[in-house]
Amino acid sequence: MQERHKNRLLYFNEQVQTTEKYVIPYIEQVFPMREGLRVLEIGCGEGGNLKPFLDRGYSCTGIDLNKGQIENARVFMADHPHLDRLTLIAEDIYNITPQPYDLIILRDVIEHIHNQEKFMGFLKRFLAPGGVVFFGFPAWHMPFGGHQQICVSKLSKMPYIHLLPAKTYAWLMRKAGENENTIESLLEIKETGISIERFERILRKEQYRTLCKTLWFIQPNYEVKFHLHKCRVAPILRSIPWLRNFYTTAGYYVVGI
Repeated sequence: MQERHKNRLLYFNEQVQTTEKYVIPYIEQVFPMREGLRVLEIGCGEGGNLKPFLDRGYSCTGIDLNKGQIENARVFMADHPHLDRLTLIAEDIYNITPQPYDLIILRDVIEHIHNQEKFMGFLKRFLAPGGVVFFGFPAWHMPFGGHQQICVSKLSKMPYIHLLPAKTYAWLMRKAGENENTIESLLEIKETGISIERFERILRKEQYRTLCKTLWFIQPNYEVKFHLHKCRVAPILRSIPWLRNFYTTAGYYVVGI
């Protein structure tokens, strides 16, 4: 599993496939896309989620803190026929002057952001009238909600270990031979990981309207990565607060204001 995270082009292509096959049709259930669409992805990484939108000729902007990943994005899409419609920025979103976008994408990003309440309020400044935001994120308590799959040791295949107390978790990672950068990164995710209930409380507080919501037992990306058939959480199980976080591998939301 960790090889997938080392091979950035493979990860890029997995993002392309998942967004083209699943994310775009999901958004289009409530937000039909039209010519001239302005798309912003926050935490775009190498830009794999943006490419299917660029393929359609939409105006696309990707922002990410990681300069190396932005450089990879420029390399991966250097020959794209609509390259003139792509803007890639290595910067903190809070340092960007807000402009209106019709569609904002945050896929596997919100769980990495500190002070999510502040961020969700700030995000509205980038949303054009009638625009929507797509969120896709793993529930914190799910088996690999701590992103421990990036470990190089056997810990990468151990579910739920991210729920251990922080000191115990750090000790276990050091004992397994993980480097300090990985340990620091996973402890940071432990601080920022978000539950379904907390995410929905923030939506309500910031007065977002939920237009579409799905909790996945087997999320669509697992079809691309692991050839598993996507599967929603059963209605009776998704109605159980808190407990549902333990078996929800991803939440998909489309929201507006």
